[in-house]
Amino acid sequence: MYSETIVQLVEFVAGAVMSPIDFISWRTNVSTVEEESVRQLRELFADAPEMAKTALANALPALTSQTSDAPDSRAGSAGRIGIRQGTVSELTVIAPFARGGAKRLRAVLRLLNGNFSGGSKVGTLHNMRFVFLENDTKFLFATAYDGEWDPYIDDFATKIPDEMDVIFSAFEGWPGIRSPKVKDWIVAHQIPAEGWYVAHPALTVAEAGRLQRAGKAIEEFLDEIG
Repeated sequence: MYSETIVQLVEFVAGAVMSPIDFISWRTNVSTVEEESVRQLRELFADAPEMAKTALANALPALTSQTSDAPDSRAGSAGRIGIRQGTVSELTVIAPFARGGAKRLRAVLRLLNGNFSGGSKVGTLHNMRFVFLENDTKFLFATAYDGEWDPYIDDFATKIPDEMDVIFSAFEGWPGIRSPKVKDWIVAHQIPAEGWYVAHPALTVAEAGRLQRAGKAIEEFLDEIG
């Protein structure tokens, strides 16, 4: 019932902002894509474990309702590579370690002891994750950021270049953040996400900071008058 209500609401809003012809075309395209996707999904689950088949049958109404959601909720391009939800983009790099790179990087991360405040110099950085893979032979670096890919990489190159080279020199073939080949290296090792969820896709790092400061100020004010 809830899923049907969401679909009806989306259709109502779409009908209100589109011309009748555009709305009919949009709804027809959505329905066609949904039907084909559901058909392919059922075919792929034909030889799945029984618990997976049962789960699909139970979840399919909710899954199909999500495909009818507003177009703005769909993932877009982050620019050269990667996807974006609203203003927030993703980047995931998996690269092999150079000889001795894993030991050097682990020592750097232990020295930092979880303090990556230097990343705040970039200004658009939401988060970073550092993961050692396959018995320290490969490394996964994942991050979320505001805006497009090229300006983001440029920010790292201009604002924390030495920190970048200390970390990424651990990987095979890293040309150096100041090298004109660095973006090609990143693209060669970046793997765009197939799916990605962002709770607040319209909230930038700067806006989140402002909201946090405003909330703190309000709490302090309430404490004073309380």
